[in-house]
Amino acid sequence: MTLPSQNSAIELHLTAAAASSHPDGPSELESVVVQLFDRLQVRLSSYVLSFGLPLQDAEDIVQETFLSLFHHLQREKPRWNLNGWLFRVAHNLALKRRTANQAVARNLDGEEVLARHPDPGHNAEEQLAFRQTQQQLRAVFEALPEHDQRCLYLRAEGLKYREIAQVLGISLGGVSLSLSRSLARLAGSSGGS
Repeated sequence: MTLPSQNSAIELHLTAAAASSHPDGPSELESVVVQLFDRLQVRLSSYVLSFGLPLQDAEDIVQETFLSLFHHLQREKPRWNLNGWLFRVAHNLALKRRTANQAVARNLDGEEVLARHPDPGHNAEEQLAFRQTQQQLRAVFEALPEHDQRCLYLRAEGLKYREIAQVLGISLGGVSLSLSRSLARLAGSSGGS
């Protein structure tokens, strides 16, 4: 199997790179990363493309992966099994990119559907009233103290009172009071219209 000898060769190059860095030209560390890039770029690109990502995204991810490797080595982090390390970093970056691309695609699909098929249940007056109510709620929300806004936001994200208290560094009673006060203000503004 060639991987252990490749890793051994990489380790020797890195040891030599750490011993001799030249201030004038590219460092030995940079040279080693470039050599690894030349040797593994195609394999990493193929792996990233298997996630169903476009070629441009795959190229970006491979570059980010090797930039991460350079920083990893520069900080003198562990140097064993760099092949595995590179594939793990590329894997994580590809998953993040795919998730982001899917979210964008879902948003675009939803907007296209709404643009082609407007909601038949709401007439222009209902839509205007809805927009006005939204504007009122937004104005009330923005008028709340920042602390209350954060409590509401975290609660809307699904956090429990205890979790909100931990995140914001306040008591459980403080979270309860803040949310009660904020929700009462929001209800008062929408009830009056």
